[in-house]
This record gives sequence, C-alpha cells and structure tokens, in this order.
Amino acid sequence: MFIPKYTKYKKAQKGFMPKGKSLRCNQLNYGKYGIKAVEAGKITSRQIEATRRAIMRKIKRIGKVWIRIFPDIPVSRKPAEVRMGKGKGATEFWICKIKAGRILFEIDGISLIDAKKIFYNASSKLPVLTKFVYK
Repeated sequence: MFIPKYTKYKKAQKGFMPKGKSLRCNQLNYGKYGIKAVEAGKITSRQIEATRRAIMRKIKRIGKVWIRIFPDIPVSRKPAEVRMGKGKGATEFWICKIKAGRILFEIDGISLIDAKKIFYNASSKLPVLTKFVYK
C-alpha cells in the first residue's frame, strides 16, 4: 500500500472537497492511454493498490504503468463506543483528494483495444467516475 515515508505532522484536519477542474496533471505525459477522473472525490491507498493490481494482472508485463496520484492525507478514527474527548484518534488510512479532470493512471506498450478493456476493469475499483483517454 502507498503511504508517505515521512510527514511533517502525524495528524491532519479533514479539509474540504476540491471544487472545479484540475489545472495540472490533466494531460497524458508518460503513456499513450490513461484514465481521467470525471468528478471530484477521495481515493484511499487501498483503492489505488486494488486498481494497480487489476491493471498489472491484465497487462502481463507487456506494457508499462504509471500511477499519477499518491495518498498524502491521513484520516484518523476513534474506536467504536468511545466517549468524547481524550484527544484525536490514531491514523486509520491515507487518502488522495482528486479534482475533476485529473489523470489517475497511464499505460503504454499495448494496443488500444486491450487498453480499453484493462481500464474498464480497473475503473470499477475506483469510487469516482472515470473516462478513457488516449493520445
């Protein structure tokens, strides 16, 4: 799973969901094919890993994969049935906030038909709506 090696602060505030379109990371830079987020949302490190595994299983070492997102925001939780107070809970998982229009994954070295099939399967692992893009 993807987690940062080092962070300045152990715990962070939730913040807010990003609004508008992504101004950076919205075009293919590395591969020929990619999936782009159509809506804003939060993606956990587990979902990124599940998507990566789905892509790698179908690609079978023929092509190359680039992951363009990284979960850098910690989300903390307190255990169930714990009273109020006594500080903030421990870090439970890590998330990445996504704006609409951001490229999530890229691949290269395979055909267009195979890329469409791979990304259709991979997009089912993500909580945001995505679309297939290519150069």
